[in-house]
Amino acid sequence: MRSAAWFGASGRAGMIHRSWMRSQGFGPEVFDGRPVIGIAVSASELAPCNVHLDRVAEAVKRGVWQAGGFPLAFPTMATGETLMRPTAMLYRNLMAMEVEELIRANPLDGVVLLSGCDKTTPAMLMGAASVDLPAVMVTGGPMLNGKFRGGDVGSGTHVWKFEEELKAGRMTEEECFFAEGCMARSNGHCMTMGTASTMACLAEALGMQLPGSATWPAVDARRFETAQSAGQRIVAMVKEDLRPSEILTRAAFENAIRVNAAIGGSTNAIVHLLALAGRVGVPLTMSDFDELGRAVPTLVNLMPSGRFLMEDFCYAGGIPVVLSRLTEAGLLRADVRTVSGKPRETAQCWNDDVITTVEAPFQPPGTGTAVLTGNLAPEGAVIKQSAASPELLTHTGPALVFDTAEDYHRVADDPQLPVAPDTILVIRGAGPKGYPGMPEVANVPVPKKLIEQGITDVVRICDGRMSGTGYGTVVLHVSPESAVGGPLALVRTGDRITLDTPARELTLHVPDDELAARRAAWVPPESPYRSGYTWLYREHVTQAHLGADFDFLHGTRGSAVPRDSH
Repeated sequence: MRSAAWFGASGRAGMIHRSWMRSQGFGPEVFDGRPVIGIAVSASELAPCNVHLDRVAEAVKRGVWQAGGFPLAFPTMATGETLMRPTAMLYRNLMAMEVEELIRANPLDGVVLLSGCDKTTPAMLMGAASVDLPAVMVTGGPMLNGKFRGGDVGSGTHVWKFEEELKAGRMTEEECFFAEGCMARSNGHCMTMGTASTMACLAEALGMQLPGSATWPAVDARRFETAQSAGQRIVAMVKEDLRPSEILTRAAFENAIRVNAAIGGSTNAIVHLLALAGRVGVPLTMSDFDELGRAVPTLVNLMPSGRFLMEDFCYAGGIPVVLSRLTEAGLLRADVRTVSGKPRETAQCWNDDVITTVEAPFQPPGTGTAVLTGNLAPEGAVIKQSAASPELLTHTGPALVFDTAEDYHRVADDPQLPVAPDTILVIRGAGPKGYPGMPEVANVPVPKKLIEQGITDVVRICDGRMSGTGYGTVVLHVSPESAVGGPLALVRTGDRITLDTPARELTLHVPDDELAARRAAWVPPESPYRSGYTWLYREHVTQAHLGADFDFLHGTRGSAVPRDSH
C-alpha cells in the first residue's frame, strides 16, 4: 500500500505519522497495512448544494470500515455557483489543483470524492485523474421537486421565468419572494437538468460513479446507502488497482457525450469534459460533441427543455435506463470499465413519460447541443437547441453590441432601447480571460420593451456561459473570446449576423478587408490584475474550446510518494 510509506515507516518518521493519528483515538490496528481511503468533502455553508456532504461522508466511512479499510475525511474547497463572484468557474481549476495536491501529499491509497454544485464535480474528477489513484465519485444528489401553487417548479429554471413574469407585471415582488422558498426546499443541488445534475449523470455515464447513484435525492435514505456502497467499493478498487486512467478512456468520453445528448444536458458539460479529457490525455474536440450527439435523440423529458424534474427521473429509473436504451439502439460503446467492476446491467423503465424510448423520443435526433463554426467563431461556439425557440435557430438580424453584461443590464429596461424582434444581442467580455472566469451571463434577459410586446426570446451571442437551468436561443462559448482578439471583439452595432443552426454556421456579414482594418485598430482591454490567483488564472487559462483549464495542468502527474517530511 502507498500509505505504508507513512504508517509502515520505521524510526522517527513512522512514530510521528502514527502517534499524531492516534491522538484522534485510533487504535494501533489501523496501521496494519489496510487500505487508507481519503474522503474528499466539499461541504460548506457557502455552497448550499454541498452543505449536507458531511453526513454523506459518515455513510462512506461506514462502508470503508465494513470493507476493512481505514477512512480519513478531509475538507476541500467548495465552488458554489449560487454565491461565488465573479463566477465559480474562476475557481474550478484552483479546486482541481487543490484536490490533486491533497491526494498526492497524504498517505492515501484511494479516494472517494464528495461533490454537489456545478464545478465541484468536474474539479474533483480533474484533480483525481491527474493523480490517478483509485477513485469513486459520490455526488450529493438533487433537491426535492420544487412546489408552488399546486405545480412543480424547477430551481434555476423558474428564476428566469419568474423574472419575466415580474417584468411583465404578472407577478409582484412579494409573490416572487415567496416563490424563492418553494424552488429550493431541501438539501441538494438543482433538481432541473442543470449543470449539477448533468455532471452527476455524466460522472455515472463515464463510469466514475456507481450505477444508479447520480439521481437519488439528497435527502433520500438511498443517497446514504449509495455512499456506504461507494465506501465498500473503493477498498476493493485499491486491491484491484483500478485507476481512473483505466476508466476514463476515449470510449467512456464518447458514451458521456451521447448520454449528455440523451438527457438534454447542460452546455457546460462540454467545457468540463474537454478539461477532464485533457487531464487523462484523451483526444477530444468540440466537433466530437456535434458528431457524436447528432444521432442521439433526447430521451429525458426534464426542465429546462421539458416538463419533469430530477426526482421524477430518479423514480423512473435514472441513468441506468438511459444507458440501457442507448445501448440497445447501438448508440453506446459497451467495451468500457466502470468503478463497479461489473458489466452494466439492463435496467427497466418505470415511467416512459419521463424517460422516453428511442423509437418515440421526447425530441428527435439532432436536436441536442450543436457546435457552430464560421468567421464569428473560428474555434467553435455552442447552442442548446432543445432550450431554444425553433423559429430562431435560423435567423439573420442586426447586432446590438455590449462590451460587458453590466452595460446591457443598465439599459435592458429602457423603453427607448433600439431593439426589434430580429435584433441579435451581442454580449462580449465574458470569456475565460475577459471576465475573468467565463461566467453564466450569456442568457441575458429579453429587453423589457420586447417583453411588453409579447416577445419572449431573441438571439443572444456571447463568449461566456449559460446556466444549465437556463433556456433561450443563446449562442455560447464563442471561441476565441473577445478579450484575446477573437472576431467577437470586432463586431459593431448594426452589423448583420446569421445564425444557421442546421448548417452549424455563425456568420458575421462584414467584408474581410473591413474586418482586417478593425483588427488593426483593435486595442486589447487592459487587465486590472497584477498579482494573486486571478492574475495566475488570466495568464494560464486556455480558451473554451480547450476546456478553460490551466495550460500547465494538462496531463497526469502521478501518485509517487513525495520525499519525507521529517
